[in-house]
Amino acid sequence: MTHSPKPPTFRPDGISAPLRHVTFRRVWLASVLSNLGILIQGVAAAWTMTQMTASADKVALVQTALMLPVMLIAMPAGAIADMYDRRIVALVSLFISLIGAGALTTLAWIGLITPNILLALCFVVGSGMALLGPAWQSSVNEQVPSEMVPAAVALNGISYNIARSVGPALGGVVVAYAGAVAAFALNALLYLPLLVALFLWRRIAEPSRLPPERLNRAIVSGVRYISNSPAIKVVLTRAMVIGAIGGAIIALMPLVARDLLHGGPQTYGVMLGAFGLGAVIGALNVTEMRKRMSGEAAIRACSLSMGGAIAAVAMSHQPVLSATALVVAGACWMIVATLNNIGVQLSTPRWVAGRSLAAYQAAGSGAIALGSWGWGDLTNAVGVEMALLVSAALMLASPIIGFWLPMPRIGARGEEPVALDDPEVRLALTGRSGPLVVEIEYRVSQEKARPFHNIMQDVQMMRQRNGAYGWSIARDIADPELWTERYHCPTWFDYLRQRNRSTRSEHAIEQQAMAFHIGPEPVRVRRMLERPFGSVRWKDDTPDHPVAEEKYPQVSAAVRVPPPLA
Repeated sequence: MTHSPKPPTFRPDGISAPLRHVTFRRVWLASVLSNLGILIQGVAAAWTMTQMTASADKVALVQTALMLPVMLIAMPAGAIADMYDRRIVALVSLFISLIGAGALTTLAWIGLITPNILLALCFVVGSGMALLGPAWQSSVNEQVPSEMVPAAVALNGISYNIARSVGPALGGVVVAYAGAVAAFALNALLYLPLLVALFLWRRIAEPSRLPPERLNRAIVSGVRYISNSPAIKVVLTRAMVIGAIGGAIIALMPLVARDLLHGGPQTYGVMLGAFGLGAVIGALNVTEMRKRMSGEAAIRACSLSMGGAIAAVAMSHQPVLSATALVVAGACWMIVATLNNIGVQLSTPRWVAGRSLAAYQAAGSGAIALGSWGWGDLTNAVGVEMALLVSAALMLASPIIGFWLPMPRIGARGEEPVALDDPEVRLALTGRSGPLVVEIEYRVSQEKARPFHNIMQDVQMMRQRNGAYGWSIARDIADPELWTERYHCPTWFDYLRQRNRSTRSEHAIEQQAMAFHIGPEPVRVRRMLERPFGSVRWKDDTPDHPVAEEKYPQVSAAVRVPPPLA
């Protein structure tokens, strides 16, 4: 008796699962072409610079010009992605890059390109891509279900590295046979499919009860969240270390092709293609590595392997050996980047996802940009081979950092918001009323004072992440069982945002703290409007009307009440 083979089961965490969703599939396929154009332009710009100047630091500055905008505008870009429609932000970003690419093509065609103009226009193109990054990456969970996010993140990395495995070699061929102008023009044309894909995306926006934050406050909120998230700070620090050290192999690749391998633009393209091929291989194996190794073990293994690969590139004068080493380096580079990206994506709530990813991009890309500058100066002093050997030695030593800053466990923490009832309000408020002072009184038995104080340190981090400042915990010296938690929020709207940002994992921490409370009465919460001297500006005959004695039904109600206070 024969049995028909069972059809293959669908795995939602499989690497190809996100491609079943039409919006993600369109954007992903178009991004392959867009990334292809960017890499073709990168080859043309770097090789054009080698033809205009023999200075190694000028050549390395091409990479700096493309990557530095990520560091400079990452947080504003992340805040804009969190505040506004991410689809519109992405479209505007692409138009900025398209303008830069068009200007570069035109000036190169009429023969007005100079090293400084080349760097400036590379900076414009990089600025558009820096603005695009947070909006694109933080919209992944809007295009696919949450269980497919790790696979979608890996696919986005594969998108870039598929282009990297083909684009540099293609760029070398285009530059060699058609010239740099053709390469610059091709890049401009390859932006168009992604523009069309984003235009066709019918994004379903979730209406917010609150108006968006101002840009400066949104940036401050993002910085505050990251500074009070120990796990994210570790990821950013490790990303900066890897980027600064490993960026040498990327920044000095044109000089490897020219000086160590004695080749031309085709050789340079092939070397970058080998690095990109390795990155694709690495991205395809990220899921398996996550199953078999912890985050720290994976980072250490990749750092050691990459250090050996950089040393091999430094000592090799054979294109085949150099390309093989670059495949290893590219795989390790991509695994580290993808693991860090997944960790940030899965450990931050949606309200700050764009800013968290922007900070991660800024840490890695900023380190590459500044490191490229330093590696260029070192190369001028000691040569390409010695500079790469220094990079290899530092990369081999970098796992030592893990003893002080071990990588956090990568995985989801239940970052779904918890719906809370609106607080009771009997005073007329506007969205700008503030500062608001919140006091919470706990009664805790003296035997449990130390455990309670310990859990309150986690509560402090939670409050501060979500927008509170001036947090403190005090114990009554006349009544040792009485503890008072106190914190501030700048305005009434900021307080409501702080309440709405609480996630399930953070709510669980708050419940642990409240579990220490004893006595017949519940935990007492006071919300007070702090009025510094000189801030009350109503006239003597202006009545101080209270709000009707009922629950504050909607935030918009605050706007309709004529405010007696400024």
